[in-house]
Amino acid sequence: MSETLYRNRRAVALENEHLQIVVTVEGGHIAAMIDKETGVNPLWSPPWPSIEPSTYDPAKHPEYGNDAESKLLSGILGHNLCLDLFGGPSGEEAAAGMTVHGEGSVAPYEITVSGDTLRQRTTLVNAQLGFERTIRLASGSRTAAITETVENLSTWDRPIAWTQHVTLGPPFVERAKTVFRASASKSKVIENDFTGGKGYMQIGAEFMWPMVPCLDGSELDMQVFVDREVSGAFSTHLMDPSSEDAYFAAWHPGSKIALAYVWKQHDFPWLGIWEENHSRTSPPWNGNTVTRGMEFGASPFPESRRKMIDRRGLFGVPGHRWVPARSKVTVKYSALLTPAESIDAMGLSPSAL
Repeated sequence: MSETLYRNRRAVALENEHLQIVVTVEGGHIAAMIDKETGVNPLWSPPWPSIEPSTYDPAKHPEYGNDAESKLLSGILGHNLCLDLFGGPSGEEAAAGMTVHGEGSVAPYEITVSGDTLRQRTTLVNAQLGFERTIRLASGSRTAAITETVENLSTWDRPIAWTQHVTLGPPFVERAKTVFRASASKSKVIENDFTGGKGYMQIGAEFMWPMVPCLDGSELDMQVFVDREVSGAFSTHLMDPSSEDAYFAAWHPGSKIALAYVWKQHDFPWLGIWEENHSRTSPPWNGNTVTRGMEFGASPFPESRRKMIDRRGLFGVPGHRWVPARSKVTVKYSALLTPAESIDAMGLSPSAL
């Protein structure tokens, strides 16, 4: 096992000849996926200092704000797990201490490495869920094979949200340059303006990927990161139901490095695309952040548990996942980081990725 500090956080690294993957002990984030030849890490590192979530105190750390999101933001890095909530808690849940995106993003994890495999485990005490993730990085490979298992420890069937919040950041994400592809189909813009008037997409608009309707009557191709000084957005995309596999890929022409994730469409039918481009001015954002979240999961929108259940789904597809009492559910997906002269050279299909 290779223990390390990453951005002053306790972490464990798994690596081979090509890649280094860093996982934090607290929060269990896949904090970095680094190409060892170029040093490129497509995953987001926030522009503010990162601390262990267990040390966050609203009185001592006002720089992270003081709401249900602050504990998460104090330690968020790269690819974080949203379990068993995708979005914000209800007012009552927040008052009881629940954080945005649930316990999975802030819980402590037991992490071990054996050979080419990293294993992380935790128990979400309030949700009564056990969680285990294994990441296998074979010698000579540029693909991480990831398996996740959620165990319902209670005697009740449970409806849950389960989303892989993969967030990309600078320098890999750059306005008007970073290119995206996805096996998306029917799409919808979030139904409320959460940008403080800085959004450009038509609120609640339904459309076909990748052309999103804008407030000025134009359409924008979501396959290139937006070319605006200030903006924010969230839209959800149903992964093509005619294909067993789903994917997204991203490529930066300067680094000539491509990142792709591939998963089973029936496991995670939704891809939420979140954009933050200097629009949030409150702490810790302070108008300094550029990100694009490529968030594939069981739910179309980030929202409270009540709203998730009341929504039921979208486009005739369910919007949450059931875990039966005293039972386990397992999913598999993969992450690929590779040099590419052109993202089109990758073939842009799950079999090619």
